[in-house]
Amino acid sequence: MKQVIAARTDLGMGQGKLAAQVAHASLSAYEDTDTKTRKKWKGGGQKKVVVKVDGESALFELADTARVKGLPNAVIRDAGHTQLDSGTATTLAVGPGEESLIDSVTGDLSLY
Repeated sequence: MKQVIAARTDLGMGQGKLAAQVAHASLSAYEDTDTKTRKKWKGGGQKKVVVKVDGESALFELADTARVKGLPNAVIRDAGHTQLDSGTATTLAVGPGEESLIDSVTGDLSLY
């Protein structure tokens, strides 16, 4: 079991902004996960991996693939209070779910 969070590299987010957006994505996707999967993931150490995605279109392509495969996912849009314009899509969390299924969506992406 794992969760993968894809973060856009083209936005130039600072480290704090990136950390916050990754956290928002992780929690949002977790909240959309069924109880059985939540328990299994939590019992296994809540494995998370953060990967790079080149831009908005790539982020939404991943989200579409996750949706088609029935995986919980969440795209996060920034509120626009600090570094980014309001509504900017920053991150996508896929899972938690079975590792092989998550990898079928995000396995080709590089670690952040």
